[in-house]
Amino acid sequence: MSKLTDYTLEIYKADKRTKEGRRLVQVVDFAESTKDYIEAVAASKRKLGFIVEVFETYVTKTSLMGGKEFKERYDTPYYCSPSSESYWSM
Repeated sequence: MSKLTDYTLEIYKADKRTKEGRRLVQVVDFAESTKDYIEAVAASKRKLGFIVEVFETYVTKTSLMGGKEFKERYDTPYYCSPSSESYWSM
């Protein structure tokens, strides 16, 4: 049996008016899904012409001050993460 993990899909649409060449359309969170299921969902969106990026929702990092491991969202800004010096110097 596959490992169940939280995943997030970022769905983009090609847009030449932007500097990056794509525009964020939707962010979808999936709670405890398998990698195969997420890839199937991403493939169905890609068939419709969207650009899809798949991320594990939570990543494990180490606190700078205590040295303990903790989980945080993948999209947490660096300065808001306890794993950065700027978080502790505010």
